[in-house]
Amino acid sequence: MIKTYHNYINGKWVTSVSGKTFPSINPANQEVLGYFQTSTVEDVQEAIRAAEDAFPGWANTPAPVRGEVLFKLIYHLEEEKEELARIITKEVGKSLRESRGEVLKTIQAMKQFSGEATRLNGETIPSYDSNIFGYTVREPLGVVGVIAPFNFPLGIGIWKIAPAITAGNTVIFKPASTTTLISVKIVELFEKSGVPSGVINMVTGSGSVIGKELGENVKLKAVSFTGSTDVGVALGKAVTAHGGKMQAEMGGKNPAIILEDADIDMAVNSIVTSGFLDNGQRCTGTSRLIVPRSISKTVIQKLVKKAEALKIGNGFEEGVDNGPVIDENQLTIYLHYVKTAIEEGAVLETGGKRLTDGYLADGYFVAPTVFSQVTPNMMIAKEEIFGPVIGVIEVDSYEEALEVANNIEFGLSSTIYTKDLQKAFHFVRNIQSGVTHVNLPSTYFENQYPFGGKKQSSIGPREQGSTALDFWTEIKTVYINP
Repeated sequence: MIKTYHNYINGKWVTSVSGKTFPSINPANQEVLGYFQTSTVEDVQEAIRAAEDAFPGWANTPAPVRGEVLFKLIYHLEEEKEELARIITKEVGKSLRESRGEVLKTIQAMKQFSGEATRLNGETIPSYDSNIFGYTVREPLGVVGVIAPFNFPLGIGIWKIAPAITAGNTVIFKPASTTTLISVKIVELFEKSGVPSGVINMVTGSGSVIGKELGENVKLKAVSFTGSTDVGVALGKAVTAHGGKMQAEMGGKNPAIILEDADIDMAVNSIVTSGFLDNGQRCTGTSRLIVPRSISKTVIQKLVKKAEALKIGNGFEEGVDNGPVIDENQLTIYLHYVKTAIEEGAVLETGGKRLTDGYLADGYFVAPTVFSQVTPNMMIAKEEIFGPVIGVIEVDSYEEALEVANNIEFGLSSTIYTKDLQKAFHFVRNIQSGVTHVNLPSTYFENQYPFGGKKQSSIGPREQGSTALDFWTEIKTVYINP
């Protein structure tokens, strides 16, 4: 019998007032993994009331005591890491190897962040008046919203919730509808780790209902969102209209430049990692490959060979590189951009199709795809696909490559492959992206570094690293005349 799961409000698992549910489906074989609550505005408001009631007690709990939750969370993540990885593979479709990597990254993030509660510090600042002692303290905001995406549902969900509650806020958590099962596990893990009732509340269902209410409800002091640029910008306008804080990590159309002096084999291997693995469903994934004409043929040949060697199948199978894309909608988007690229004159070198051999016909499996003769004005070069599609753009010089790389509305991640240190540093100084790399995949990251983009890729303070608490706190300045 397929299990029905509930919302989590005020420390209890409760049904939605709608009385309706929706399924979470394995994209590899259409297996129903569970049924989840189709929540209403009333459900969200109930969760907000619970978070409001819990806020004074949690905010007044000493920060190091709040931080103890994360130490316990690390233990539970370690204890259940294989089960968590298997749920991610079932629900997202990624290979078990990639799912295990997500769990490991989540554990590493909590190890890095777990001490931040003891470093929730302010400043002491000298005054012009010798009788005045002045200093600053960080204080929590209140009730906040967290809206997580499907592609890294465990990692991003926890990366957002952990700093929010460490800072003393109480949270309304809205997971992606396609990854609600792993999100239930997130709440269970925090519950086991000792989070008091009302501090974390989860409401599942439609973004057009829940997300809209989180954006417009004046009782929410801040919302952190990861997802598409269109949704993030609209949500940001709603949040800031009533004086709330907004943090959004959104789209990317990330460039990789390979110069003539680069180790081409190493570069191509990195492009495969950043552009094809996880089916390109990474906001930092490489989708624009910019190369000098003198080496383009060689690069394309090597990239096509690597793409065709990738094993596509059920993520639980040994040696599988990619499972299915997340759902039918993402499959449709992939096929739309393939068709559009061909109509606009790009040359399909490999892939560009749904895979339907044998059991693959039951899921949303697609072929890693390479296009050549792509120009910067084509849709495939301008719009985020969130699929395993790489467009190769040929240029005549490094200067032109940099210009093409920057001529985009997004600015999340980037990378260059070269042995020329002067060009590498010039690229780092001049590329318009919040994260950049030299001789590394555009998806490479470590949790102790701040993460975020420029232009239409991000809104608000950076996530993770030394800046993780900036968004979740506000500064109070204190003057004392003894």
